[in-house]
Amino acid sequence: MLPERKFIERIRRMSAGIGNPALLRGIGDDCAIARPAAGQELLVTTDLSIEGVHFRREWHPPRSVGHRCLARGLSDIAAMGGQPVACFLSLGIPGSLPQPWAEGFMRGLLALAGQFKVPLAGGDTSSSDKIIADIVVLGQAPSGSAVLRNGARPGDIIFVTGELGGSAAALKGLYAGKKLPAAARHRHFFPVPRLDIGRWLRQRKIPSAMIDLSDGLSVDLAHICRESNVVAVIDATAVPVARGASLELAMHGGEDYELLFTAAKKTKLPTRIMGISITPIGEIQAASSRRRGIQIRDETGRIWPLQLAGWEHFRKN
Repeated sequence: MLPERKFIERIRRMSAGIGNPALLRGIGDDCAIARPAAGQELLVTTDLSIEGVHFRREWHPPRSVGHRCLARGLSDIAAMGGQPVACFLSLGIPGSLPQPWAEGFMRGLLALAGQFKVPLAGGDTSSSDKIIADIVVLGQAPSGSAVLRNGARPGDIIFVTGELGGSAAALKGLYAGKKLPAAARHRHFFPVPRLDIGRWLRQRKIPSAMIDLSDGLSVDLAHICRESNVVAVIDATAVPVARGASLELAMHGGEDYELLFTAAKKTKLPTRIMGISITPIGEIQAASSRRRGIQIRDETGRIWPLQLAGWEHFRKN
């Protein structure tokens, strides 16, 4: 690895071409200076990527690790219907890490940042026993319009974008030592945050609640049920399962970074938005002392409680 100051200067040069009108001052001072447009509120999210937990160097190319690091934060902004403004990266790396790996990581992160016009506005670096990347993403949304998790109401329909389980199926293949098809590799290594769709939905005031699918459909939908104090009933036959995946992986796998949202039953939605499928998978019902959380309905119409099995830190997964 280069000495810290030289490495930071190289990062600064690599990121120099990405700008955003809301960012007045980026790398070079003790703080960045941002000014959201008039009538906008700031959105702030942070996500950790830790070697051995979120990625493995023997499986994940450095460009993928950088891409996925930023995609996690951008997907959170998408779930609020927001527009990203800037990102901040704190990076802990071993001194023995090859310089090409570190630069590959930055190229992956900055390629995605350039795609969505999200300048790298600052951060920190430190030596570490393993690679640790903490990404902070700053976004904005018109005042009072950010989509929250607590707005789902009985009678709402539950929708998801895209297909589910593809990333988890690819990870399962990596554990098994299998060679992955190109589509499966791309789905896992280079997920696309649904920023444009999130804004499209928010601008039309369609979602009553929304969340991104990072930890698995069962876990993330449970967040909406808990915040909204409702029950969700999922139709097993309606869940859009990615090719090569199973219903179990689609329900619990995680890292798809698709959007899950609820909307009033009368809402008219196209089957595709910007080329991405939009699928109704169930409905919201009122909670009671006897029914809480998520229920699943099979092909026979039988309904039973769904056990949560997505990713949750500090629990055996």
